[in-house]
Amino acid sequence: MADINIEYINPFLASASRILKDMCQIETKVGKPYVKASEFGGDTIIIMIGITGEFRGQVLIAFDNSVALDIASKMMMMPVSEMNEIATSAISEMGNMILGNAATILSTKGVGIDITPPTICRGTVSFTTTYAKNICVPLTYGDNMCIEIDIALKVE
Repeated sequence: MADINIEYINPFLASASRILKDMCQIETKVGKPYVKASEFGGDTIIIMIGITGEFRGQVLIAFDNSVALDIASKMMMMPVSEMNEIATSAISEMGNMILGNAATILSTKGVGIDITPPTICRGTVSFTTTYAKNICVPLTYGDNMCIEIDIALKVE
């Protein structure tokens, strides 16, 4: 399995921090990266976006349902009590903005990538990647709110 250089992970973290600050007025703290199996529990919502180009792989943005509701509420500027179609669309678009912004940052470094449309997964799920390690970086805010950025990329 391939290792990935931190300089390729940082654009995803910088983008996530910037989009969450600009769109949701959330100041996040970046936690310590670690290698993790891509396994998620029943109360989890995952935004999965594929990457092609000079990198190949996927980025997963995962959070508990309560965090997803908080983010959707902030994006929609109104209380959201269930992950209905419009709330799901809002967090899906947030994932799209994060990865689109990361692609722009990478392009300024001479790295070209394309992203797939986001896919939303809910509940207990696991993903297997045999081509790259899954690097998990937690972004925390507020009282124990956590957004997990899982990056599994292979540099072509």
